[in-house]
Amino acid sequence: MRHSAGEHVRSTLHANSIESFRSLFKRSLYGTCHHMSVQHLQRYLAEFTGRHNARDLDAAEQMRWVAVSLNGRRLPWNMLAAA
Repeated sequence: MRHSAGEHVRSTLHANSIESFRSLFKRSLYGTCHHMSVQHLQRYLAEFTGRHNARDLDAAEQMRWVAVSLNGRRLPWNMLAAA
């Protein structure tokens, strides 16, 4: 999108959606995470993207979505600690 050319919507992508996501992500940095290392930034973004995408679901639907997403996946401690 090109704001300078007056383009604020392209297909289903809106400038307000992007700005809202950025604002909420930045707020989570100050309110929840306090510090995000560059090494793990992609993980923070992936987690927040998932939360953002599930924001319209109620709590039970969010838990179901997480459970379905985790089915068949493992994260051994040595992989988590080595990251």
